[in-house]
Amino acid sequence: MSRIALLQMTSGIDPAANAAALTDAIENAAKGGAVMLFTPEMAGLLDSDRERADPHVVPEDRSSVLTAVREAAARAGLWVALGSLAVAREDGRWVNRSFVIDASGAIVARYDKIHMFDVDLAGGEAWRESAAYAPGEAVVTVETPLGRLGLAVCYDIRFPALFEALGRARCDVIAIPAAFTVPTGQAHWHLLQRARAVEASAYVVAAAQVGKHDDGRRTYGHSLVVDPWGEVVVDMGGRLPGLAFTELDRERIADVRRQLPSLANRRPIPKSATT
Repeated sequence: MSRIALLQMTSGIDPAANAAALTDAIENAAKGGAVMLFTPEMAGLLDSDRERADPHVVPEDRSSVLTAVREAAARAGLWVALGSLAVAREDGRWVNRSFVIDASGAIVARYDKIHMFDVDLAGGEAWRESAAYAPGEAVVTVETPLGRLGLAVCYDIRFPALFEALGRARCDVIAIPAAFTVPTGQAHWHLLQRARAVEASAYVVAAAQVGKHDDGRRTYGHSLVVDPWGEVVVDMGGRLPGLAFTELDRERIADVRRQLPSLANRRPIPKSATT
C-alpha cells in the first residue's frame, strides 16, 4: 500500500500565491504520511488573458513556482506530480508541461500536453489553446514509489490512442491533472476517468482545479482517484479547494489484471473492409 495526497486548487493569476498554496500542500501531504502529492493542471498560473500572463510564462529554469515546489519537495522528502505549468520553450512557444519531482527535488520526468483544447461549447465558451501553446510529441512514463506512472493532461483524456500507449507501457498509475470546464465536467468527467482506469487496468489520479478563478472562468473540480476496476475511491466534490489522502494498493492492480487480462489479450485491429 502507498499513501498519496491529492490537491484540489483554485489557482489564480498571481504565481507567488499559487506557489505558496503548493508548498503548503507539500508540507501537509508529508505530515499526513503521503509518499507522493498530485496537483492540478496549470497549478502555477491560471489566466486566460495571455497578454497579462506573458511576463510569468518563462523557461522552466526561471520559473519561481517550479523552484519553490522543488525546494519544498526536497525539504519534505516527498515526490510531487506537478500537474502542469505554462512554460516558454526556446523558440518562444508556450507548452503546458507536467513535471514529476522526486523526494530530493530533482525533476525525473517532463510531459508536454499533446492535445490542444480548441473547442466551441454550446453555452458560449470558446477556447483556443493552440493559439499560444505548442503540442507535445512524446508519451511519457516514469518509475516512482507507486510503480510506473503515466502522464497525461486534461483534454488528453478524450484521445484513446494515448491511453493505449500508456496501457502497453504497463503503467500502474496514470495522472490526469485538469482544469475542466463546468459543462464538460458535468457531462463527461467521471465517465472518462473511469473508462481510462478500466482500459489500462490501472489507478487514475486526477487532481483538478475548482470554482471561480481570478480570470473569470469556472472549473468543475471533483478531483478523483479511480481504481483499476473503475471504482471511484476519492471524489473531492465541486465546491472547495483542499487536500485529500488515500491508499493505492499494488495488489488491487494485480488482482484486476488476473481477473480481466485485457492488456495481455490485446491484438492488432485489422484493417477495415469496404464494400
